[in-house]
Amino acid sequence: MSDEEHHFESTDAGASKTYPQQAGTIRKNGYIVIKNRPCKVVEVSTSKTGKHGHAKCHFVGIDIFTGKKLEDIVPSSHNCDVPHVNRTDYQLIDISEDGFVSLLTENGNTKDDLRLPTDENLLSQIKDGFAEGKDLVVSVMSAMGEDQICALKDIGPK
Repeated sequence: MSDEEHHFESTDAGASKTYPQQAGTIRKNGYIVIKNRPCKVVEVSTSKTGKHGHAKCHFVGIDIFTGKKLEDIVPSSHNCDVPHVNRTDYQLIDISEDGFVSLLTENGNTKDDLRLPTDENLLSQIKDGFAEGKDLVVSVMSAMGEDQICALKDIGPK
């Protein structure tokens, strides 16, 4: 054995941000990684096998964080990356002046590293509801190391 001391730098538990799935099994409304962005699949079309034997899947996806439309063509027998997408509900505690929100997690801690959403409609609903003193619950979608508020629920006045 060597006397060298190995030092590994790791910040997560080693859980992968994506998992492989055969392209031919990915359906509409599923998720896929296109150009390193997590996307919701809005359209899938499969071409016939050509002279060289591979049927191709044409995916059209909407980036779940930016809303941009992305496309990809993959042989149906090949594997695609599929992001692990989680939705978590948090209670809104506070909105800071610099656009960050303070959220209450299920175990009673606060989560302060999330920005207000860029969607104007959702943004105004959150700000108006908070100003009126309503108890708001926000749904946070997380995938591939990114988090973003994607929905809002009003659970009544405080």
